[in-house]
Amino acid sequence: MAVAETKNTQLVADIPVTTGWTLAAREDAKARLAAAGLPGRRDEYWKYTRPDAMTAAEAPAGEFVDYGEAPVFSEVDRLKIVFVDGVYDAAQSDDLSLEGVTIERLEDAASADIHWAQDLYGTLETAGQTPVARPLATLNTASAKDGILLNVAGKVSKPISLVYHYASDTSDAMLHHVVKLAEGAEITVLENGPAAARFNTVMEVDVADRASFHHVRTQGRQHVRNSATHIFARTGEESQFRSFTMTVNGTLTRNEVVLDIQGDNALAHVAGVAAGDGNAPQGYHHDDTVFVTHDAVNCESRQVFKKVLRNGATGVFQGKILVKPDAQKTDGYQISQGLLLDDDSNFLAKPELEIYADDVACSHGSTVGAIDDEALFYLRSRGVPAADAQDLLVLAFLAEAIDEVADEAIRELLLTRLEAWLARRRA
Repeated sequence: MAVAETKNTQLVADIPVTTGWTLAAREDAKARLAAAGLPGRRDEYWKYTRPDAMTAAEAPAGEFVDYGEAPVFSEVDRLKIVFVDGVYDAAQSDDLSLEGVTIERLEDAASADIHWAQDLYGTLETAGQTPVARPLATLNTASAKDGILLNVAGKVSKPISLVYHYASDTSDAMLHHVVKLAEGAEITVLENGPAAARFNTVMEVDVADRASFHHVRTQGRQHVRNSATHIFARTGEESQFRSFTMTVNGTLTRNEVVLDIQGDNALAHVAGVAAGDGNAPQGYHHDDTVFVTHDAVNCESRQVFKKVLRNGATGVFQGKILVKPDAQKTDGYQISQGLLLDDDSNFLAKPELEIYADDVACSHGSTVGAIDDEALFYLRSRGVPAADAQDLLVLAFLAEAIDEVADEAIRELLLTRLEAWLARRRA
């Protein structure tokens, strides 16, 4: 115990001192971090995933690989905001001005005494620590120097695109984003790029009544990287929250989403696909951990996660739906499935339902299996080459999750990238 307390004290002592409107939230996060410390393998929600790479004093060395592909959203009309090794790059970014939204950097805004984000920064992250502790998010709130603050007042005409590059093999980056949507507002946020050898990011999203938040993220390109991402969101009446993540490559990836549905007649969808090859340098481990709380009437939530694993790769899904006593007429759906392309890969799932209302329709399911031999034989018998037939079946398996992306053009971009990844890894 004394060793752990000493380590926690030193960890907090190493966090830089700040001023301005973020100070109270950062000091609170420091206190929570000093009390709880960083995650370990004995923590229930880390028993399938070793947190060592994310908690080590130094970031594990990365490795840059150029596959010759253009950035995934380069064909989309968007406002581009670029970070290199976690540092804002003005030269590669567009002008931070777009009708319907105010865009600011956290580093620029944090020195002010008051700010609109003061009521949000760290607030949703703190609420998301109950009933499950998320110490890496606490560390981010205490330490992150930069990020993007989006105050959305209306319907934004084109997506805000956060692009993450890394130039240093030992880069260790933290970013903290805050998104606030006013009543009736609508925005799409895109994220892509490897970001850093080690990357810790938090996004707090407050979706007001009748507002809509759309989020599409890709994680790929560089394989030797370790990342922990966190989204904390709360939704108002008749609002929409949609988030989709596609992950190909990555030594260790853990994506956490914590949703608090507070307004009646709201919709919240979280989905993701992961394609992993354990033969890549340092292996492949991908973890989706989701917690959805229903605390309002007549709301819908969906969790749809599919993972394709080969050559000893590991996929993890931990998802929970909590329905509180007054959340009548809840419609909660959760599905997690793993497709293993060999006998060495693993898919570990922990689906949970906790329901205290009696007028609900909630379901969860989790399956793991191999390519359907009959379907493969059917395609082969009609002249489809074996590798092409397997890729077609993989894409069909992933289709339910990819269909959660509302924008058809973006869906097609994601499918194209998945097809290219599969083609590069044909046996």
